[in-house]
Amino acid sequence: MNVELDRSVELVVNRYGEAGAPVIVLHGLLGSGRNWMTIAKRLASRHRVETLDLRNHGGSPWADGMTYSLMAADVRAHIEQTALGPVTVIGHSMGGKTAMRLALEAPSLVERLVVVDIAPVDYDHSTGAYVEALRRLDLTGMSSRNEIDALLAHDVAEPGIRAFLLQNLVREESGFRWRANLDVLSRAMPDLMTFPIRDYDQFRGPSLFLAGANSDYVRPEHRTAIKTLFNQADIRMIADAGHWVHAEQPTAFLAHLQDFLNR
Repeated sequence: MNVELDRSVELVVNRYGEAGAPVIVLHGLLGSGRNWMTIAKRLASRHRVETLDLRNHGGSPWADGMTYSLMAADVRAHIEQTALGPVTVIGHSMGGKTAMRLALEAPSLVERLVVVDIAPVDYDHSTGAYVEALRRLDLTGMSSRNEIDALLAHDVAEPGIRAFLLQNLVREESGFRWRANLDVLSRAMPDLMTFPIRDYDQFRGPSLFLAGANSDYVRPEHRTAIKTLFNQADIRMIADAGHWVHAEQPTAFLAHLQDFLNR
């Protein structure tokens, strides 16, 4: 596996659509660009959509550094090198914080910002427990995904979440391995639970914050932080959805997203 130092890494990209305004999608912790394939294909009729694998995830390079500024720098380098900008950036959870950091640090590259079920605040809880659950699994001698799924069920009861996590599983001739850089993610979790803010940070472009009504990642007390940094923010709650809003309520999610993009 290719390991980089704390500099920009070249991200793996999946492309959908050939015409229209560019849209970049950033996944959450332990996800990858392919998690957004369904949404991307729906948007591709009117947009050029790119779903990126963030560093230490999917097919993108591994790196020792795992901060939001570093991840934003990776995305910024991709936009500049491909001459895409300005773009609409959609980010979920960890990808949402990366998207916010990009908008604050390079506003000229971001035409519109969509943040999915995360706020620009520090959290005392996270999905980091899933990283540790995967790290505890000894893949040595495992013969099937079903066998690994059964072991993972001791820590993760929900079949849907296990299926999501097991997308990180790769089978090779020598056996199974994890696609995500779990050791680095574990060490980086304290940083990933925060959101770095500079005194002069503010993004003045159109912003949409979509949150799951059943999730506790975007709470009423977060509205001030959102509006302070993103003064055009439109904050909307989607009923009957938790943290993975786009997967749990894709129709409602797309309706809100397309309404925002078509303004």
